[in-house]
Amino acid sequence: MNWKRSAAIQRHISFTDKWLLACLTWLPIALALCIWAIFRAGIATNLPIGVVDLSHSSLSQQLTRTIDASPTLAINASFSDTSAAKQALIQGDVYAYVVIPTQFDRDTINGLAPQISAFYNSQYVLVGKLINSALSQAHATFNAKLAIASKLKSGNSTLASAAGKALPIRSQITALFNLNSNYAQFLVSAIVPALWQIMIVVVTIMILAANQRQRGLCPWLCPSPLKQLISTLTPYVPMFFAHGAAFITWFYLWLDWPFQGQIWLVLLAQLVTIIACMIMGALFYFMTLDSARAMSFAGAFTAPSFAFMGITFPVTDMNAMASTWRNLLPVSHYIEVQLGQASYGENWLASIEKMAPMLGYMLPAFGIWLLMQRQLRKAEASQ
Repeated sequence: MNWKRSAAIQRHISFTDKWLLACLTWLPIALALCIWAIFRAGIATNLPIGVVDLSHSSLSQQLTRTIDASPTLAINASFSDTSAAKQALIQGDVYAYVVIPTQFDRDTINGLAPQISAFYNSQYVLVGKLINSALSQAHATFNAKLAIASKLKSGNSTLASAAGKALPIRSQITALFNLNSNYAQFLVSAIVPALWQIMIVVVTIMILAANQRQRGLCPWLCPSPLKQLISTLTPYVPMFFAHGAAFITWFYLWLDWPFQGQIWLVLLAQLVTIIACMIMGALFYFMTLDSARAMSFAGAFTAPSFAFMGITFPVTDMNAMASTWRNLLPVSHYIEVQLGQASYGENWLASIEKMAPMLGYMLPAFGIWLLMQRQLRKAEASQ
């Protein structure tokens, strides 16, 4: 088939199918912007927590102010007992609450080490980690203040020496990548590629279904099924590539997120990912020639994309099934290249090695050829 004629046919099909046109144009952009709008704050601050102050002393109030001074936390509720605080936590009014025991000031002055208890909802994994870290820092700061005050009260100490005695060893923990712990940079740069993969697989199914519906299976694919399939899908590759290039430009030029490597390697990985995703979409469609079932297969296949990327859960801790599923997802290999170039500035050979596993998609490509032959024989037999 003439490639120009094929492109003209696909242009006509895409413009007559409103859903297909939406998925090729504005819908991916709208989804990406929606994800960015959710996480645009970047850094979680002023997370609401409550305090149950059973001491009502000046020292407990000082501790409360120290906790509230943390940029991550904001004490927006004070409870008279733990039951009310727990109910507020269950209802989602606060993410955590801190319990200051009775006689807190007396036990502190007498060196009896009173226990400060904090309770939080660990169902919110990221929020829970932030609260845990912020409370630990606030308590450490408060303890250091008490120790310094005690040293100064004993006399014969300057502020510097008192601080040195109170904190004989100081630690400095520095993030080498994502220095500001920006959650937008951390999450959006992974969620958007995951959505991009889903869109490619789903839209590929929509393209094939539209061609079969408007042209018929045999007139469409005969006499050379593989060549006809390639000529059908090729005009859409630039559209998918434009989406991928757009979000890379958005991340690292418009939003000015750090990028240490070479952009052409990321774009090359995107092109390989597009081909792999289109292969999987075609495989799902030609298994049944039923777009609804194919969409179900595609949904089951791509739904865990973000979870299995290794961004929020380490790959090394995944079990065999999760690791295998991850390796089957094209975006899992792509994201390694993107992160390697954006954060670490890896050399080109390391990125090529990460793309190499996607050569395995030649196997489902061969499966597509076999499935097309079978479906064509069925169609010819039914005529």
